[in-house]
Parts: sequence; structure tokens; C-alpha cells
Amino acid sequence: MRGPLAWILATAGVVVVIVAAGCGGRDRSGETVSAGEWAHTVCGAVGVWRGQLEATVEDIRTPNAAAGSEERQSETPQGRTGFVRVGLERAVQATETLVEGIERAGTPDTPQGEEVAQRVSSWADDALDDLEEAEDSLDEEADDLEEALEQFGEAVGAIGSVLVTGKATIAEIERLDPALEAALADSSTCQELREETGA
Repeated sequence: MRGPLAWILATAGVVVVIVAAGCGGRDRSGETVSAGEWAHTVCGAVGVWRGQLEATVEDIRTPNAAAGSEERQSETPQGRTGFVRVGLERAVQATETLVEGIERAGTPDTPQGEEVAQRVSSWADDALDDLEEAEDSLDEEADDLEEALEQFGEAVGAIGSVLVTGKATIAEIERLDPALEAALADSSTCQELREETGA
């Protein structure tokens, strides 16, 4: 059974994991780093973030299992919307940490390194904006279950959208900077991310 404490611990845990996986404890903001180090850091951060968002979507889709004894409440508009809001809060917090992790990754020392770093950073910023907007949309309380389900669909859609654009961004930077392609292929975290996304 998951209660408020479980949600808090889960969110705190993913923040720690993203920082550890994505930053390696070092802040390289504004620095130029090797292509391999940059690829490892960014793919690590994106991979952990992606896993958290996928878990969040699953929890939102199956509120009865996550809510335990409060399963009947989740069937009311207020209960369903509240559960979706918790999920979006988790997604926003994870994405805030992702944005920081990408910034701390620095800039790869490749011909298009600055543009690549900027594109990945811009995607993360846009993802955060989209999730915050979805979270704000829940401020208007649903009048009935149908409207709550519509809000639910839009919220899950926002999370799904940023996952799709994240995958597209990684593919885009490979095309943009061929010198970075080998580093992305060799990095263990990028290989794991590729397996998870089916790329």
C-alpha cells in the first residue's frame, strides 16, 4: 500500500538517483568535456528520468492498486484528479532535476558540441514547461467523472509527449553531430537508454 509517505520517499529517491547517475557528483556547467563523458552523463540522467516518468504513468493508470484501501475514493472526480496531480508533481520534480543534471553535464568537445548541448537543454526546459502546464490545468476542479477522466487523459498525454520528444532529441543530436555518434554508441548508459526506448 502506498500512502503520502511512500510518494515522498519515492520522489526523494529518484532525485538522488538522477543526480548520481546524471552528474557523477561533479558540476561541469559551462565547461567543455569529452564526448564520452557528456554522453554518459546525459544518457544516464535521461534514462533515470524516463524510468521515473514511465512508473508515474503506470501509477496514474492503475490508481486502485497504488491507492490500496482508498480505491473507492479514486473513482470520484476529486479522488482521480488528486491522484493525477500527485503523479504530475512527481513528474515535474523529476524533470526539474533532469534540467539541472543536463546543465551540469557541460558541453561535449565535438564540432557541434555547443548546439547539441543547447538542443538537449532546450528539450528538457520545454518538457518541464509542458508538465507544469499540465499540472496547472488541474487547478480547475472537475465537475464529474467524465471531466476528471478527460483531465487524466491530458495529463498522461503530456507525460507521453515529453517521453517521445526526448527520444527524438537523442536521435536528432546523433544526426547533427556525427563526431558524437560514436560516443553515444559506446556509452553504457546510452546503450541502456536505447534498449529501453527500442531505438
